[in-house]
Amino acid sequence: MIPMNLSVTEAARRLGVTRKTLSEFINEKSALSPEMALRISIATNTSAESWMNMQMKLTLWLAEQNTPTDVISFSEAS
Repeated sequence: MIPMNLSVTEAARRLGVTRKTLSEFINEKSALSPEMALRISIATNTSAESWMNMQMKLTLWLAEQNTPTDVISFSEAS
């Protein structure tokens, strides 16, 4: 938004969402939803899939920071 000189309020208006919704997304308090991905893709002339892929990679990376240690492989004998 900075390169386009857009405030959060103006970007939210252009995306058709509330300022609160966009602010929560920007500040990582909410994940990217398919609907928001679609809105951003329309506004930026990109694909919703690319936005969802970025969100999936971030979500997986965050999960990997706390990889569970109590999982036993199905291939191990009981």
